[in-house]
Amino acid sequence: MQPIKAIVLTYDKYRSFTDHMILCYEKLWPNHPFTFHVPYQYLRSTIQSSKVKYYQSPPDIKGTINTLLHDIDDEEMVYWCIDDKYPIKLNVRLLEKIHQYLLVDIKEDICGLLFCRCRGMLKKTNLTEKIIIDNKGQVWLERKNLKQIWIHQYLKVKVLRYLFNSFPEQINNPRTMDNTSNKVKKPSQYRLFVTYNNLSIFGESTTKGIITKNCLNNMKKYNLSIPLWASKVTSKEIIMGK
Repeated sequence: MQPIKAIVLTYDKYRSFTDHMILCYEKLWPNHPFTFHVPYQYLRSTIQSSKVKYYQSPPDIKGTINTLLHDIDDEEMVYWCIDDKYPIKLNVRLLEKIHQYLLVDIKEDICGLLFCRCRGMLKKTNLTEKIIIDNKGQVWLERKNLKQIWIHQYLKVKVLRYLFNSFPEQINNPRTMDNTSNKVKKPSQYRLFVTYNNLSIFGESTTKGIITKNCLNNMKKYNLSIPLWASKVTSKEIIMGK
């Protein structure tokens, strides 16, 4: 499959989660088409792979995003995958069909494809009444806003630039981006879609800065080192799409 850039939002402190997320894709989708673009501030590469590229970035969030998107055209479709989420189950057969549709037959005005239908995407208030059916028979529902923008999905670069340009210059707490993004009005010309049927399950790595029980167990399953700061573990299991 033709490769596509996967844009990872992370920081040195969370590098273990980045490694975990990338490993999950390799285990669940061995022939995945992504080349992960990973930022770092001081800690250099930890994964030696032709499918992972590292970019030194400033310590602030907007500076990090600008570094990752530098020289990428607004109209290019990338795979947006922050490291606070990781895949647990993927319908690889259908995802490969979506990837082919994305590269060959997708309509020019489509700016985003989400294949994890959960949470806000199950509510009619976050969807328009418009649907499309791609050349593989997949049914897509048009999204009304930027809800669920932090789940892994295909997005055109201009959507990411618009989102982060809407944030204040100083973002002191990454958690504030959740509330802020829900208030950002999506331009009508940025058409985003979600699959009618859910095709994936994702886990959250942390909640309020504390590692989740599901993430800890999954990292242990893959024999990955747990960061020292993550000695405190929440009893919560946060799963999306199940």
